[in-house]
Amino acid sequence: MAEATAKKTKKSVLKRERRDAKKEAAKTGPVLAKLVNVPSSPRKMRLVADLIRGERVNKALNILKYEPKIGSPKLEKLLLSAIANWGNKNQDAKLEEADLYVKDIWVDGGRQLKRLRPAPQGRAHRIRKRSNHVTLIIDSLNKIGAEVVTEQETKE
Repeated sequence: MAEATAKKTKKSVLKRERRDAKKEAAKTGPVLAKLVNVPSSPRKMRLVADLIRGERVNKALNILKYEPKIGSPKLEKLLLSAIANWGNKNQDAKLEEADLYVKDIWVDGGRQLKRLRPAPQGRAHRIRKRSNHVTLIIDSLNKIGAEVVTEQETKE
């Protein structure tokens, strides 16, 4: 009889609780940064992105700083932005102790500006000015809040 008198919870309440639980879970973990409509071809940007995939953040910043390719200054700025995003998300953690690394980075093609270049005999050739979108995910190797087990504790 107690089950029959128990009040059903509304769907809106359940939705709100799920949404709040999802927000709480998103407060820690990997951080995303995006760069959209970069005016260079995706192929050129992928060459630079492949250099820093999986690297620690400090090493990736050094690689990008001294890389002469066209996309490296923009990716360096994006990486600094991702580090700042991580700092905002994990305000209680120290950046040095977090041991951040580039978890994933990918480059997608953006919109193409189509232009015409004059060609011989009154014809025209199409010029495609490509752009790209870059998505960068950084994460911590040392999980914040997780207990780190040292070698001395395991021997005992």
